[in-house]
Amino acid sequence: MKPANVYRQILKAVDKHVGKDGSRRHFRDFVIQEFRSNSELSDRSAVRSKLNLASNYTYMLNSLHHHKELLFSYNIAIDRSDEVKKTLRKSAASVGLQLPEVYQP
Repeated sequence: MKPANVYRQILKAVDKHVGKDGSRRHFRDFVIQEFRSNSELSDRSAVRSKLNLASNYTYMLNSLHHHKELLFSYNIAIDRSDEVKKTLRKSAASVGLQLPEVYQP
């Protein structure tokens, strides 16, 4: 487990699941600050435990997001039109297209 890989994975998970816009930027800044402040640690066991903690947090964040998506997909009583639109937009964006905005009077 290399620190650069763990760092990259946790930043990617925080950006994807928490967000990186203005009001949620402090989560990303905290992760960056913690990795920078612990980069000079000489105790290998402390470094290993902190990397393990960061890796576990990344796994938990990804798992919670996946679990939430599964719950939404199995619940038929919820209006899923927003999720369907989101999926269609992601599919269209993957081939370089954009869906037009639908007029709502």
